[in-house]
Amino acid sequence: MNEFELIAKLTASLSSNPAVVTGVGDDCAVLDVGAPGRRLLFKTDAIVEGIHFLPTADPRKIGHKALGRCLSDIAAMGGRPLAALITLALPSNFDVPFVSAIYDGMNALARRYGVAIVGGETTTNPERMLISVSMLGECSNGILRSGAKSGDAIFVTGELGGSILGKHLEFEPRVAEGQWLAEHFPIHAMIDISDGLVNDLRHILKASGVGAELLAKSIPVSPAARQRCSKVAPLWGRPPVCRFQEPLAPWTPTDFGAAPAHKRACGSVPINASAPETPLMAALGDGEDFELLLCVSGKQAVPLLDAWKKQFPALRLTCIGKIRSEPGLSLRDKTGIHTLESHGYVHFA
Repeated sequence: MNEFELIAKLTASLSSNPAVVTGVGDDCAVLDVGAPGRRLLFKTDAIVEGIHFLPTADPRKIGHKALGRCLSDIAAMGGRPLAALITLALPSNFDVPFVSAIYDGMNALARRYGVAIVGGETTTNPERMLISVSMLGECSNGILRSGAKSGDAIFVTGELGGSILGKHLEFEPRVAEGQWLAEHFPIHAMIDISDGLVNDLRHILKASGVGAELLAKSIPVSPAARQRCSKVAPLWGRPPVCRFQEPLAPWTPTDFGAAPAHKRACGSVPINASAPETPLMAALGDGEDFELLLCVSGKQAVPLLDAWKKQFPALRLTCIGKIRSEPGLSLRDKTGIHTLESHGYVHFA
């Protein structure tokens, strides 16, 4: 049973109350606290030594990552972060200066985004360290995963892939960008990329009941992805598997009409996880980029790009594909269309 199967089993009959606007299944829970025009965002996340960071990592960067993951989820809802609680589980032989430096990293990031760290819990955890962060934020309504519509343009901030070379510990949560998007454009759906572009886009598609087509040449591959593949570094996530299909009519990022119907699959070629992956596969499958992935009406695509360049000239925003009514996720390149079978990182898989 993998992570998502376990979540489905455990959340099938959770208790609730009238304050819950959005519960399980999005980047944050959304709560109605009775304040007109204001809703509360609630999020928790954890990082574990040996899974999300190595014991040799800079402790300030470990703290940055622990808090930053929750900030990234608040950003994906278009929200403003408010306060956090920290649970720290340590082995009995913990190093005090190391743990203090972790808090230095958390505090530095918290101050930058106006987050109050208001308490927490400490406990013993044999063998390895665990840091769990719970965070409150606020928003007007919250941008969910479930609003993507056929014909929407799919955008991503920044560049993707190769985060294991450093970005996974040093990423900048896109809090300002998420708030700006929520205030200036009718964003239909949004998520942050933690488990890989393919995996996280699937969350939007499942929640919205739609499919998508990505354009290979438009995927913003990072220099780190190219560097990692040239060195054949160990995989942080898992490369997608492509199932080749007959070519369909070509399209460009400015063509936001309904996608043509899929044709019959004519064979499959799995990508060998032990072989060197391409930079494109790294950009599609690597996790922990913590960029924003969003869907907006095709009519808004060009105005969004123009406004973005003026507001955030140092940060790339790229149209990488379109939402279609037919289910499934495919990648178009110069050889045709390939169905993306899987995945970024999945716990327990």
